[in-house]
Formats: sequence, structure tokens, C-alpha cells
Amino acid sequence: MTGAPLEPRAALPPDDDLAARLRGFGPLGLLSILGILAGNLVVVPLSAVLVLLWARRSHTPWGEIGYGRPLSWVDAAVGIGLGGAFKLLMKAAVMPLLGAEPLNPAYPHLVGNAAALPGMLYAVILGAGFGEETVFRGYLFERLGKLFGAGVGAKTSIVLLTSALFAVAHYPEQGLAGVQQAAVVGLVFGTVFAVTGRIWKLMFAHAAFDVVALGIIYWNLEWAVAHLVFR
Repeated sequence: MTGAPLEPRAALPPDDDLAARLRGFGPLGLLSILGILAGNLVVVPLSAVLVLLWARRSHTPWGEIGYGRPLSWVDAAVGIGLGGAFKLLMKAAVMPLLGAEPLNPAYPHLVGNAAALPGMLYAVILGAGFGEETVFRGYLFERLGKLFGAGVGAKTSIVLLTSALFAVAHYPEQGLAGVQQAAVVGLVFGTVFAVTGRIWKLMFAHAAFDVVALGIIYWNLEWAVAHLVFR
């Protein structure tokens, strides 16, 4: 895999030792990593907000966490279309092949529950689309890239490792099926990010993926969609 060229690193002020330590892997650098990863335990999507604050204070170029090129409507439209189609493919073909049950046992309370929609839309658009992509693709790829390097083998390892972390993060709420789905999504999205170095399409794709998933559950279509291919 070959990534897009990174922007040149911003020149540090001569006396800005703090920025250098934030970018490093000494005590302050490791503490910042732990603090960022723990942010969502307080409120979603605090981890992603902390990533942006870390990038600004450490003088890390935005392009190194995927934010390099300005957002365009083409990115948004392509991301939404591909993300929605990807969810339908996962539900109708991939998850049945992995042995998942047609009905998601984690979210039966969402069927027809209009009162739950605002909170869930916040979670899937800001928490998942913006938050998870910023952390699992943008931030972790930057941090692990500094440790592993930029070669094909290094990027492959980063895709595998971040996909595993992304999958495990879904276990407490979604169980084994959630881990399986997140592992596939992590591999696909991670590969795209490793190749392109851009995060905007992935944000919209991730949000659309989860919005379609929410709609399938809300309108009680899980059984029908899960049997579109394998009846």
C-alpha cells in the first residue's frame, strides 16, 4: 500500500519543547495517548476533539491525521453512497456468511422507538463518523506510523492492528457479531486510509453505514435484509 504524500511538518518554534514531547513517546507523549483514548469514557466524541487539540498543540500537520485536503461535496456524496451500500452488503451477505443472527441482539429497543432516534443519530454521526474515524484511522495511523514506519509491511501491520482495536472496542456493547462487523469495516476503512491518507470520505461513509444500520433496525427490516442473498 502506498499513501498520499504528507504535508511538510510545520517548523517548531526554537523553544517549543512541549510540542516535541507531545509528538514523542516519552512520559508526556504516552500520557497524551492514554488521555485521548480514554476521552470517550467521559463523553462521546471527546477522544476525537482531544486528537484535534493534540495535533494543533504538537504542531502536527493536519494532513498527517487525514485532514489535509479541504472537505468537498464530492467527498461527502461519494462517502455517503459507498457507506450506505457497504452496510447493505454487510447485512445481506457478509454477516450471514460469518454466522451472525439476522436480528441484532444489542438494539431491539430501537425498533419503532422514535424517542431514541435523536440520541442514536448523534452517536452514529458525531460519535462514529467523526469520532471513530478521527481516532482509529487519523490519530492511530499517525502514532503507529511514527513507530513502524511508512513501508508496505508497516502500513499492513497498522491496518491489522487498528482493525483489531476497532473490533475489540465494539465488544462491550455489541458482542461477537459487533466484533466481526467492526473487524471487516476496520480492514476496509483502514486500507482505504492507508492508500489515500484522506479521512473525509471515510467519515461520511462511516456515518452513512451506521445511519443505514439504524434505519434497518428502526423500521424492523433486519430479517428481510439479512435474507436478501441467503434465503
